[in-house]
Amino acid sequence: MQQRKSKKILIYFFLLLVVGSINNINFNDLKLQNVKNINIVGLDIEEKLILQKKINNFNLNNIFYISKNDLINEIESNSLVEKYFIFKRYPSTIDINIEKTKFLAKINKNGQVFYLGSNGKFIKNDFSNNQLPYIFGSPEVIEFFDIKEVIDKSKITYKEIKNLYFYPSRRWDLELRNNIIIKLPKDNTNLALNLALEFLYKEEFKEVKMIDARIKNQIILDDRKN
Repeated sequence: MQQRKSKKILIYFFLLLVVGSINNINFNDLKLQNVKNINIVGLDIEEKLILQKKINNFNLNNIFYISKNDLINEIESNSLVEKYFIFKRYPSTIDINIEKTKFLAKINKNGQVFYLGSNGKFIKNDFSNNQLPYIFGSPEVIEFFDIKEVIDKSKITYKEIKNLYFYPSRRWDLELRNNIIIKLPKDNTNLALNLALEFLYKEEFKEVKMIDARIKNQIILDDRKN
């Protein structure tokens, strides 16, 4: 009886050594790889290279050690980025999908022309886009988005806007691409714009150059551009 127990103990001990040796081999062979691939989709080649260079300055010893906050801060520092998604593909690849912001308008700030993006950021860019409306004045970003929402909900499209004039009184004038000026009040802007647009395309008012809707429930038409 004692011999059988001794044999069982020896067998268990042998199996333990074998299994332990196999596991030790596996763990020794398992080495976390350095990040080898950083795939960036959505940016131009030059912008992509700049972002890759900045990310390469991070600790890339392995994919587990990379700080997601560092990646987020670096991506969000790029004013062209609207949305982004980060995927870590083990063992050694990071995929970054970026959706670029849309340019909505041009504006002069401190003597330089910037593009205002749909992400709410001012973007310095060298290329010229004469199809975008120009903002005159110094509105807050939220004030621009407010007037754009009013336009988008009206009977005209944003593409019909040539220029936007913002005044210290916090109200707007709109200049259309047919050179007609629409003067809007500070409050009830959406109602005033829709009322002004009732006169815009009527044949009897085709000579009108200015539609003044600043006074509540009143429209002033003028064939002179003021």
